[in-house]
Amino acid sequence: MHSTMQDVDLLVSDLFLHGLRTHPESSVLHYQGGEVLRLSFREFGSKVTSLAAGLRRLGVSGDDVVATLCWNSPAHLAAYFAVPGMGAVLHTLNLRLHDDQIVYIANHAADKVILVDADLVPQLQRIIDRLPTVEHVIIAGEADLTVPAGVQLHCLDDVLDTETDFRWPRLPERSAAALCYTTGTTGDPKGVAYSHRSIYLHSLQISTGSAFGFSDADRVLPIVPMFHANAWGWPHAAWTSGADIILNDRYLQINHLARIITDLAPTAAAAVPTLWTGLDEYARTNAADLTSLRLAVSGGSPLSAALVRSMATHHGVALTQGWGMTETSPLLTFSRPPRNTPDTDLAQWASLTGRIVPGVQARIVSETGDELPWDGRSVGEVQLRGATIAGTYFRAAAPDKFDDGWLRTGDLGVLHDGGWIQLKDRLKDGIKSGGEWISTVELEDALLEHDAIIEVAVIGVPDPKWEERPFVCVTLAPGATATAPELLAFLDGKVARWWLPERWAFVDALPKTSVGKLDKKDLRRRYDADELAVNDLRTTRTGDSVLPPSR
Repeated sequence: MHSTMQDVDLLVSDLFLHGLRTHPESSVLHYQGGEVLRLSFREFGSKVTSLAAGLRRLGVSGDDVVATLCWNSPAHLAAYFAVPGMGAVLHTLNLRLHDDQIVYIANHAADKVILVDADLVPQLQRIIDRLPTVEHVIIAGEADLTVPAGVQLHCLDDVLDTETDFRWPRLPERSAAALCYTTGTTGDPKGVAYSHRSIYLHSLQISTGSAFGFSDADRVLPIVPMFHANAWGWPHAAWTSGADIILNDRYLQINHLARIITDLAPTAAAAVPTLWTGLDEYARTNAADLTSLRLAVSGGSPLSAALVRSMATHHGVALTQGWGMTETSPLLTFSRPPRNTPDTDLAQWASLTGRIVPGVQARIVSETGDELPWDGRSVGEVQLRGATIAGTYFRAAAPDKFDDGWLRTGDLGVLHDGGWIQLKDRLKDGIKSGGEWISTVELEDALLEHDAIIEVAVIGVPDPKWEERPFVCVTLAPGATATAPELLAFLDGKVARWWLPERWAFVDALPKTSVGKLDKKDLRRRYDADELAVNDLRTTRTGDSVLPPSR
């Protein structure tokens, strides 16, 4: 029996038109380092339509790729809807990547147009001669750029077309709408082409009560960059729900973020843990008010229970964790504590990887390929499938990343009854010591409970007896002091004794990737190159051998 329901393609332009028509008085607020420019959805929507019409006038159509080299700016938000809505493909360039990686990505995607914020023109100038597929460059703002012969240079205001009879085309919902690339920490960056359908479903998915519950009562601040994994889907979902949208532009410094939250009172914000740590510390000693946040989401790196407790205790903010990947649109899980959770357990639940959101299927697979039970104990690789999850990469074969229709995440974890995922490690980061797994995530979380530590990274390093052992690299809070033996003693009793690390180092700052994650690849390089002053405690500790602690 066939259903009697209409078969209508799910398109990005439908998300745009819904937000525009049902919430015309909601606002887009552009923070410019102090001054705030406010436009209603009605006013901003006219710019989106004008950009779509202007791109059409430049000859953009079909599968043409329009790239953005932008901050969280109005031009970028307009492109989020205008480019896929008029039938082209939006490609967000990660401005924090090395020039060679940006060149590789732009050429791999065959970008035809680049929309660039004026203050990023110097970065584009360095590489524009190496981008043979680019035919048009559009500058949002005023800046000078020298382009190669055959490339046309435009000011965004001149591109905007005031044509009033522009009609959003009806498109196949499975056609590509946006293209994002992984950060390329291993090998070349890989492209993920999101469909109109996947963006539409992801927007509804993250707006449910199981996730972020956006509505027109919200004011949303996606601190997460719009050039990274569609800003975790927040711009699309917030617009569709009628939530005010705050664009922080290039102002990612803690003092600016604190001012934005204090002055503009967002009800929801999303950022990586390093920024939340900075806000936590800044707001303790400065006139900053974070209490408007009903929803504070951390992602990109594991969230520590210590930071959750600090945000709740000092600022009255319930910090929670979302987990996802470029390949998954990205949200997969959200760590909203279950109903009736005692106050004493809130931080532990909030710092878990999270409960699977609607539309995502998950399984745990052993090293031998067997599916493991949801018992909270059986450790294996987390694998995923669903309508918002990639089934392949764009113009790149990677059969090792997919298993019979499932995406292999490369993450080690367990599944608890009730759909809660708890990540133990990246497969490449997990430490196999004497044939048993040591979780770097759990070691890091335990160490972050120490008041002197603001950042910590644990990696596995070669060991002559046990194959691998944990090495700890720590950044201490300003003015704080701690020694490796003191931290080792602090850990004792919090983790298994045979997990206790023998090798330690203290650094002023830990290396980060382009999206603010701890760069353990660079940390391994520095360890292997003897660039770190390593404290080796393998000799004795209170007279007892610590290589290794008894199991």
